[in-house]
Amino acid sequence: MVPELAKTVGDTLSELALRPGNAREMQDLRDALRLYQNNSAAWVQGVLGAVRRPFSPSAKTTASALLELVTMELVGNETVEHRILASRLALRLLDFASWELNDLRLRIQSLEGLSELSRQDLFRPEVIAQHLIEQWTLAGLPQSAWLLGQDTIHKNMAAGMLEIYHATNAFLIERGVMAEIDLRPLVRRTPSAVNAIRTASVAKSDGSFGKASSADILNSRNAPAPGRMTAAEGVDPAAVATPLARVRMKAQGVLGHLKQMLMSRIEGFDQPRTHQASPQLAHAMDRLQQQAEEANQDGSRHSCQSDVDFARTQVDQALQELRQRTSELKKAASSSAEKATIEIVALMFQSILAEDRIAPQIRVWFARLQMPVLRVAVAEPEFFSSLEHPARQLIDRMGSCALGFDVTVAGDVLELEIKRVVQVIEQYPETGRRVFQLVYEEFDKFLSRFFAEQGSVARAVSLAQQLEQKETMTVQYTIEMRTMLDDMPVREETREFLFRIWAEVLAIAAMKNGPQHAQTLLFKQAAADLVWSASAKPNRSDRSRVIAALPRLLQLLRQGMTLLGLDLAAQDAQLKIISATMADAFMSKTDAIPVEKIDAMARRLTNLEDYLSEQDVGDFPLDADSLVTMIGIDSAHIEVIADGGSQPTEAMRAWARELQPGSWFNLDHNGKISHVQFAWCSERKQLHLFAAADGRSFLIQMRRLAAYLQAGLLVSMEEEALTVRATRNALAKLDANPERLFG
Repeated sequence: MVPELAKTVGDTLSELALRPGNAREMQDLRDALRLYQNNSAAWVQGVLGAVRRPFSPSAKTTASALLELVTMELVGNETVEHRILASRLALRLLDFASWELNDLRLRIQSLEGLSELSRQDLFRPEVIAQHLIEQWTLAGLPQSAWLLGQDTIHKNMAAGMLEIYHATNAFLIERGVMAEIDLRPLVRRTPSAVNAIRTASVAKSDGSFGKASSADILNSRNAPAPGRMTAAEGVDPAAVATPLARVRMKAQGVLGHLKQMLMSRIEGFDQPRTHQASPQLAHAMDRLQQQAEEANQDGSRHSCQSDVDFARTQVDQALQELRQRTSELKKAASSSAEKATIEIVALMFQSILAEDRIAPQIRVWFARLQMPVLRVAVAEPEFFSSLEHPARQLIDRMGSCALGFDVTVAGDVLELEIKRVVQVIEQYPETGRRVFQLVYEEFDKFLSRFFAEQGSVARAVSLAQQLEQKETMTVQYTIEMRTMLDDMPVREETREFLFRIWAEVLAIAAMKNGPQHAQTLLFKQAAADLVWSASAKPNRSDRSRVIAALPRLLQLLRQGMTLLGLDLAAQDAQLKIISATMADAFMSKTDAIPVEKIDAMARRLTNLEDYLSEQDVGDFPLDADSLVTMIGIDSAHIEVIADGGSQPTEAMRAWARELQPGSWFNLDHNGKISHVQFAWCSERKQLHLFAAADGRSFLIQMRRLAAYLQAGLLVSMEEEALTVRATRNALAKLDANPERLFG
């Protein structure tokens, strides 16, 4: 897998290097690509050598522990960053392949007579991830190049490792290693495990939460990934405590219940098989798909109605056709596994079509996905056990946006995009999960820009973007000027003016006119002139130059403060301080600042944007009113929820960072509850915009957003994803009437 991964990463970096951008970014991308092309082969060989290298787990563990005790050195920043990168990759692998990995872990423990895998065992995703990161560094590849290709690495590694874990399980099953997994002998009863079972909340098979019993642990063995909770290792209370972990565990518990039911009722369900539909079923699916397409074409020709009543009629008709198709398909099925798959998919789509929070005209399009999803489910049984399956992700993403569809900001546009997605999937019935992955990525990109371009939301987004740009540039200009003045004998009053006022003037001018606009360049030069004018002037010629240039300098300073929105009284107060500082400079006996330093400062200020770092400036004070005054944007429908309030936990910040555009929430702000849709997030993820149905927009900073989530002032209208809810409803019907699974 690794050589193919290296090629894919190289293609990604090549594509990035061809994208347009500023000169600095393009040069950085070209440098990263060149380094990767020169050193990627060494990375591949290093990884292959590392994973093949024999070692003694016990000896290595002991040696590592002794080394740490002897050296007791502080861990460097680079080491910490590498561990973070490895952890991110490992978590991605765990999320994607938890079920197969849990089964493999138990089989290896049984085969080798272990109570648990060694911490250096290659089957652990964190070990593989660490090898990739370590060899990346040893091959001379920079961390920046890894970050550029990180999404590609995560995506390809997750898909590849899922296949590898599955194939390894099949290999062991063929050789008689735990064909049927019995967890009871493997559950440890150490005091810590017993305590964890008593105190932690776990996702029960019905998805509810409560005190966990040993039966709960057994029934949810597949639910969490290793590192969160496994049957052999008990419960990780810290992971359970995070909202994201609870949601995932609850969802995975539902899927685990489904797989348990299938394993108990279908002999050999989890055994290796071809995962291809039988000829009779394949023929039936092709025939029914063709009939459905012809009916859809006739319907589009003979009905131009799009009102709600007609759409409801179409939904009722789709439900009848769904049951009819299900009956025909089950007759054509040649195995119990195929019949069960057909029935479960049908029940899931019954639940989706009955979701009255989604507009009927959208549910009609969801109904047309039954056959494509059935094809995938027959060929890929992990559809029933993996939350990361692209077919699930697509339906969940479209469903979360369609909730409350009748009050969305631009229903027609969103409906047309959902229609396009469904039609693309119908055109490529044989491509399986690939077409779902493709259109999921396209739909995600569509959502990232869709809401930000609609009416009042677009105006709010424009204001938020400029606000973040202005505040970010202000902070960065301040940092750069502090660096430039660090070794200069400049009075505190002058520093205060430059850092507190003039840095913001430069940011506003650069944002409004451009960093190389004539007016902006004059303001930059004024900063250098002010530093020189307010420094010691021991000789008469320098004093004469200051007096001659003073009127123009004061005029520029006043223009800048006017641009900033300061009134005349505030301007006069600042100019009075500056004039007094210059008068003191005439009497000062200290050394003057060399002209060469002033010239160097002026040159650096002229091209200051080339020196600005990309570091996150964190939360900044929101002042939308002053920005509106400066650049004239209408903010009548924008409500700013600025920084303040309680300090949220890191788990809540992580939750805030994972919110997806299009999701619906109830926002409780100042005692009034509004139904809002997450419409936009800034590039630095510091600002988030939520749009209400009445045209209002709420602009919230990251820390305050996390605090609102923590306090329950921002609550998702969707407690669980659409396909998880559909699976739960299907399970309820099958539990009540198990005979329908094969009937």
